[in-house]
Amino acid sequence: MIKLQIVGNLGKDCIVKEVNGKNVINFSVAHTERYKDNQGNQKERTTWVECAYWTDKTAVAQYLTKGKTVYAEGSPEADVYMNKDNQAAATLRMRVQNIQLLGGNGGDIPQQQNSGNSSNSSSSYTTSPNNTAVSSAASISSEAADDLPF
Repeated sequence: MIKLQIVGNLGKDCIVKEVNGKNVINFSVAHTERYKDNQGNQKERTTWVECAYWTDKTAVAQYLTKGKTVYAEGSPEADVYMNKDNQAAATLRMRVQNIQLLGGNGGDIPQQQNSGNSSNSSSSYTTSPNNTAVSSAASISSEAADDLPF
C-alpha cells in the first residue's frame, strides 16, 4: 500500500455529495514548500491535493472551510489529462482515510473531552475499512503542540 500524508491549508470550503447512497466530502489541500535555488534566490512551490473522504458521518464538513489547516492521510492517485492548451497535465488526488483538524483552541474546532484531558489542540476523524467514520480526540496537550514542526 502506498500512503500519502499531507499537512496544508484548505483552498476552499469542502463540498459534501451523496454518490450511490454514500457520502463523500471533497476538499483541496495546498502545501507550500519554500526553498532556495542554486543562485540563492528564495522560491516557493505549491502542491495541491484533491481529497475525497468517504464517510457515513459528515459532521466534520462544517469545519473544513477555506484557510483551515489540516493533516490528511490516505491512498494517492494521479490522473493525467490534456489541458485547454492541449498540453499534458496531472492532478494529484487522495482517498482520505484519516483527517485531523489542526490548530489551537480557535473556537470553531470541536472540543471533545477524553477521560480527564482538559484541552485538545486537534480533533481527528478516521475511516475504518468499511468506510464508517469514527470520531476521536487527539490527546496532544497545548505544550506538545508547540513542539510540532508545522
